[in-house]
Order: sequence, then C-alpha cells, then structure tokens
Amino acid sequence: MRVSIGSDHAGFALKEQVKRYLTDAGHDVTDVGTHAEESVDYPDFARAVGEAVVSGAAERGVLVCGSGLGMAIAANKVPGVRAVQVMDAEMAEMARRHNDANVVTLAGRYIGPARAESIVDVFLGTEFEGGRHARRVDKITALDERVQ
Repeated sequence: MRVSIGSDHAGFALKEQVKRYLTDAGHDVTDVGTHAEESVDYPDFARAVGEAVVSGAAERGVLVCGSGLGMAIAANKVPGVRAVQVMDAEMAEMARRHNDANVVTLAGRYIGPARAESIVDVFLGTEFEGGRHARRVDKITALDERVQ
C-alpha cells in the first residue's frame, strides 16, 4: 500500500520507528517530514499528508505529534480527509470499518512503538464496510463540499 507519513518534532521518534516498520512490511512509504527533532509547526505536515491522500499519491496517511490531536484537527481541514486520532487497534478498526478514515494520527508522547505498529497494521488492513455506513460517510463528504 502507498502510505504518506509525517510528524512534528514531538512525534519524530515514533514516526521514524513506524516508517521503518511499514517499509519492512513492504509498504511504499513517502515521508513528508519533519526530518529532525527541531521545533516545527504540525499543520504543515498534516496538510502535506492530507493532500497526498486526497490526490491519490497515497492510499492512506499516518501522522504523529505529541497527542495526535493537533494533527487530526489540521488534517481534517483538507477537504476529503477523514483523519482520526486513535489510541488502540480496536479504535483503528472501527474508524476504517464505519468511517472510512483515510488518515490515522498517533500520540507520540503516549503510545509506544509496539502499540503504534498494531494500530497501523489494523488501520491499513481493514476495509470499509459500506452499507449503512456509506450513507453517513457521504454526509461527511457533503460537509466538505459546503465549505468550499
């Protein structure tokens, strides 16, 4: 799968670990940065990952900041992005099955590499159920159209 990944300074270390994990698992990973631990502004990386997903350059996105919250807020400003901040694999599964989430955000200060790997495995490996959920996702998409 083509995955775009990014982080701010607080998520840098976990992003690097997740990137290695995904690459070793055979995914085509594009790292949009940051590439160091110096302070940066997370919206820049949320936008880059979000735009990669919406354009089709990536099938899914992974973002990491200290809490995962700021990245989710910023990524969701990109029309077409459905970003979710999750803390475990069960949340990642539900976000994919019911919400067709296309970007996951991780909390670099609160979860370790093993849990992050479990989350991204489930996030990338779970399909959208469609059905009644498709109607709801269509309504979310319509919200994007209203703001433009």
